Amino acid sequence: MKKKVVISWSSGKDSTLTLLRLLEDERYNVVGLYTTYVKDEVPFQATPLEVIDMQADLIGLPLIKIELPEVFPANDVYQSLVVEGLKQSGLAIDAVAFGDMFCNGIADYRRSYIEPAGWQCVFPLLGESSKQLAIEIIERGIKTMLVTVDGQVLSSRWCGHWYNDALLGELPSHVDPCGEDGEFHTLVVEAPCFNGRIELDKTHVDVGERFSHQRYRARYLPNDQ
Repeated sequence: MKKKVVISWSSGKDSTLTLLRLLEDERYNVVGLYTTYVKDEVPFQATPLEVIDMQADLIGLPLIKIELPEVFPANDVYQSLVVEGLKQSGLAIDAVAFGDMFCNGIADYRRSYIEPAGWQCVFPLLGESSKQLAIEIIERGIKTMLVTVDGQVLSSRWCGHWYNDALLGELPSHVDPCGEDGEFHTLVVEAPCFNGRIELDKTHVDVGERFSHQRYRARYLPNDQ
């Protein structure tokens, strides 16, 4: 019997590739997405919840929204909120999937609070080459934009750039091709698992002390429109 899995959803390319991989995996049945947010935005991506809703509608999966008191709550607070949010979702869950790529202890951290709740942890991308994953993201037709950059490694001018072969060729050598060290974060507007697309009208870039965010107006267009 297929395991019912929910996916940790950030709105970016790694979550989307994780979803595509699991939709193709006969061992799993994807039953939903979950996202954590602070003040109506997903941290790091700074994606408005209304845009996350658009993505979930285009994918056709229920979205579990879990509010955090701050971007970096204490570990026990974060873990309990996630577990309780999933338990109270009403979905039958056997496993929880994450788009982590690096073998840097993150998998053990995820397992430390997911497995005691009775669920399996799934990491479809873990340990794979960032370069090869970047190529796969582009070749699969996942259209995604850099919406957040870390000013310690990239200038704000990178905000609003599309993630494509040209961008990969221009990234400085010290930047991971998937931004897995937090150098940048992305927003997916179109993918094979979307029944339509999201259109963005870029407005301005918010330049902070460290992080810069591309701001925009968004609307989604289902395939039947």
